[in-house]
Amino acid sequence: MSGDGAVSDGAVSDEALSAEDREWESVILRMLDERAPTSSICPSDAARHAGGTAWRRSMEDVRRAARRLMAAGEVEITQGGSVVPDPTSVRGPIRIRRPRRD
Repeated sequence: MSGDGAVSDGAVSDEALSAEDREWESVILRMLDERAPTSSICPSDAARHAGGTAWRRSMEDVRRAARRLMAAGEVEITQGGSVVPDPTSVRGPIRIRRPRRD
């Protein structure tokens, strides 16, 4: 799965989203729905789930999907337990979770 049409903040217009882009978003949301509301997933969880044996090649696609979902308010991207203010600049391990309404 691979996507085009990304802009600098990771958001993509609906017209530019491919079926594969939408599928990565769906995989992330489904996996989060299957877990406790306070749980999170690693992008590699989603990549392994849908990417099969070539999951490593899907990692950036999953991270892009997570950035789009964060821009839409569907998820939060965290690092070290804290929400990342700018998901386009984060490097290293991240987690994806549903927004917390504290």
